[in-house]
Amino acid sequence: MLSSKDGKMIILSSPSGAGKTTLVKKISKEKNYKISISHTTRESRPNETNGVDYFFISQQDFQNLIDKNAFLEYANVFKNLYGSTKDQVFKNLNNGYNVLFDIDWQGAQQIKNQTLNYELVSFFILPPSREVLHERLISRGESKQEIIRMRMQQFDKDVLHWKEYDFVVINEDLNKCYKQIIGYLDGTIEYNKSDIEKHIKKLV
Repeated sequence: MLSSKDGKMIILSSPSGAGKTTLVKKISKEKNYKISISHTTRESRPNETNGVDYFFISQQDFQNLIDKNAFLEYANVFKNLYGSTKDQVFKNLNNGYNVLFDIDWQGAQQIKNQTLNYELVSFFILPPSREVLHERLISRGESKQEIIRMRMQQFDKDVLHWKEYDFVVINEDLNKCYKQIIGYLDGTIEYNKSDIEKHIKKLV
């Protein structure tokens, strides 16, 4: 049974480079939502801080957490493991905080397939175009062409999962996209799925 005192679980997923991490940070700052900080086996980027952006851990430590059933969800993304631990998520929800998840479609599916006594709302973030996505991958520090090519190829697969989400938004302008997400959460904006379907056809 859902409790009105508990927080909501809000998932933001997107193909790599569409801007979900920036949106998650903005929503958290503006609305005082808690971010579920993922554990990951990948190396940190120059602008990332351990314990703030991610918990950067070894492959063995990640496996130990899997063995302890510590994860609410985890996934293998570009040969690195990412996972959200149950303890921090449930603690924040039980204290009345809305919790934001910056996860891919694999993790989102795992959470949706569980019976959890919390309200769940999911968003899929799309770029305005393939060209903008390519530019964003470069601007965030992806300098190796092989990595960029791999992420662009993965985009074609990831984008097919958009139908699994409650809402899909196009991140052309950060502030506009943020207001749209909040509007959907508040129920003050009507969702137009047909516009999204047209945009998907342009992207793929």
